[in-house]
This record gives sequence, structure tokens and C-alpha cells, in this order.
Amino acid sequence: MTSPSGPEPAAGKRNEWLLILFTGWTNIADAVTAVALPLLTLQLTREPLAVTAVAMMLSLPWLLTALHIGVFVDRMDRRRLLVGAQVARVALVGLLLLTFLGGTLSLPLVYAAALFLGLADVIASLSGVSIVPSAIPRARWQTASARITAVEYLFNSFIGSPIGGLLVAVGFAVALTTSGLSYLLAAVLLLLLAGNFAVARSTEPRPVHTEIRDGLVFLWRHRLLRTMALLITIMAGCWAAWFALIPAYAVGGPLGLSAREYGILLTCLGAGGVAGSLVVGRLNSLLGRRWSMFVDIVGTFALVAVPAILPATPDSAWAIGAAAAVAGAGGTMWTVNSRVITQTLVPHDMLGRFSAASRVVAWGMAPIAALAAGALAQLVSYRLAFGAFAVLCLLLVYPFLRVITQAAVAEVDQPAPEPEPAAGSAT
Repeated sequence: MTSPSGPEPAAGKRNEWLLILFTGWTNIADAVTAVALPLLTLQLTREPLAVTAVAMMLSLPWLLTALHIGVFVDRMDRRRLLVGAQVARVALVGLLLLTFLGGTLSLPLVYAAALFLGLADVIASLSGVSIVPSAIPRARWQTASARITAVEYLFNSFIGSPIGGLLVAVGFAVALTTSGLSYLLAAVLLLLLAGNFAVARSTEPRPVHTEIRDGLVFLWRHRLLRTMALLITIMAGCWAAWFALIPAYAVGGPLGLSAREYGILLTCLGAGGVAGSLVVGRLNSLLGRRWSMFVDIVGTFALVAVPAILPATPDSAWAIGAAAAVAGAGGTMWTVNSRVITQTLVPHDMLGRFSAASRVVAWGMAPIAALAAGALAQLVSYRLAFGAFAVLCLLLVYPFLRVITQAAVAEVDQPAPEPEPAAGSAT
């Protein structure tokens, strides 16, 4: 009998390092783009709601398209989808660059580019998480997931964000060019992967709505996976609110930071993420996956509670950065463990649909949270906007302790079944 996650892939080490390098270059590009877009918007308007709308547009495709894209991830070659997403990102960043240089950049164009960049992110994220079992042996899933997650934080927030701030300080044209070239290099790395990344289906594809329902039903019927998705719904909303508010709060608002200082502030998030990736394996061994994952609730609460509690002055930037570091560490620990749990418990040919279903539930909150945070900040205050999400995060403690038990995650650490010999092989 084969593993439910599919046959063990060949060329595992080569593919593992290629995926790590791909993740690094993609996240540098993502970080530079994430810094540049809201700061580019601040060149056109200073209204908090208008600036947070960029974050809303970046995350909106998760709510609108992820379920359908998940079906195609389970039908098509996942490497081709990843390459296509990278090429689309290059084209979109190039469009922003040309309009900026030509003096025709406008808010609607920035919003449209953010929307389609978000769509490319959905395709890349669902394809990326689904390609791992085809590229890397199961025995290395936790190690590979820890390394990939560490690289995400290292090259996104820790290195990419300050680079983004510095490049924006030099000029938006330099920042956008760097982002586009990084996406292009990441696409080239994908072409070097060894193996077949088309999905072997046990049945013929059915209507799209039927396959979407399969992913949703699988998620809903599995208590552990369902609860994890619901917990992430609130935590992703808190992170979305923070990312939506922090550019206007830090650069255009009370903190009064420069673009370079803003990039350094985001570095704290990445520093925590890298630290978390270094200790997650040891913490899993000492305390179990459950308590590693609980750190994410603690960190997410700190992320939104600190700016709600402290006065909005430049001196508070240090404490906000420290809270971001704790959140980054918790985010890594949750991500590594949740990826291993998903890759172990979900059949290989359903990873795309399941990942889409869980992320629609979890990340569908992001655009709503970003819009709500911007509206609260503009109509009332930044403090209330951050504080409302801190209260929501506190409500997660009870369901976590009740459902995410040591016994519930024990199945993940059971040895994988041995594959049966191929027909006709020697015994």
C-alpha cells in the first residue's frame, strides 16, 4: 500500500534546495512589493482607509478565487502553475514600473495591480504547498517545512523588508525593478526541479463545484483540521489588520518613521520568524507540537495589543518591534507544524482543494479585517482598531486548549506505511 500522500519522490535533496532557493527569491520580491505598494499609495493619498485598501486588494483573491484555483491545482501540473504565477507577477510589477515612470500611476491602477498580484499569490501558494509531497520524501517534510518557513521569514521580513525600505528610499523605480527581476529568477529555479508534478488521479475529474465540495467536506468532517482553520481565521484577521494599519500608522501617522525605519520595523517580524524556525524542532521534542502552535496565539495577541496599549509616539516603535518578533516566532511554529499535519493527514490528490478550502476559511477574513481596521482607524482611532483585534485573539485560548490536544496531533508522528513493491518486482 502506498502512502496517502503519494509515492516517495526521487531527487529529494536537489528539489528541496531548489524549493528553498525559490522561496527565498520569491519572498524577497514579495517583501519589496509589500513595502513599495502602500508607500506608493501614500504618494497619492494620506487617508488610512485608502492605504489599507491596498492590503485588502492583495488578500481579496483568497476569498473570491481560492476554492476554484484549488480544483485546478489538483488537476494540473503544479510546477507549471507556479511558473505561470511568477510570470504574471513579473508582468504586473513591470506595468506599475512603466506607469510610474510615465507619470500615469493612479489609485485605481495600484488597486488593480494589487488585486492581480493577490491572485498570483493564491495560485503560487496553493501550488507550492501541494508540490512538496511530490518533490521531497516524507521523512524530510518537517525539516524541509522548517527550512522553507525559515527562508520565508528570513527573506521576506528579516532581509526583504529593510531592503524594500532602502530601495524605496533610493527610488520606487529601483524597488519595482528589483522585485520584478527576483520573481523572474525564482521562475527559472522552478524549471530545474526534477520529477513529474502532474497529479495522478484515482478518478476522472468531476464538475468543479463537486470537487470544491469534496475539499470543504473533508475539512469540515476532520475536527482537528477544522478547528485549526477556524483559529487561523481570527489570527489571520489580526495579522491582516496589523499589516493594513502599520504603513499609515508608522510612516504617514503617529509614529513618524521614515521608509527606511519602517523597513527595519518589519525586520523584527522576520527576526522572530527565523528564531522560531531554529527552535521549533527542539520545542516540538520537548513540549510537543501543541505548545509550539500555542506560541502563535500569544504572539498574535502581542502584535495587535502593544500598539493598542502604548501611546502613539516614536518611542513606542521599539516595543511594537519586539511584539512583532514574538509574533514572527509563533507564526513560524504554527506554519511548520500545520504544514506537516496537513501533508500527513490529507490525501495527495486532494491537497490543492483542501488547502484552498482551509485557506478560504482562514484567510478569507483577511480582506474583511483589513477594511474593518482601516475604517475603525479613520472613523475613531488607531488604538481602537488595534485593540478590537487583540480582544478577538484572546477568545481563541479556550477552543485551542479544548481541541488541539496532544492526542489529537499524535497521528502525525506515526510511522508512514511501507509502500508495496511494484508489480512484477523481485521479492
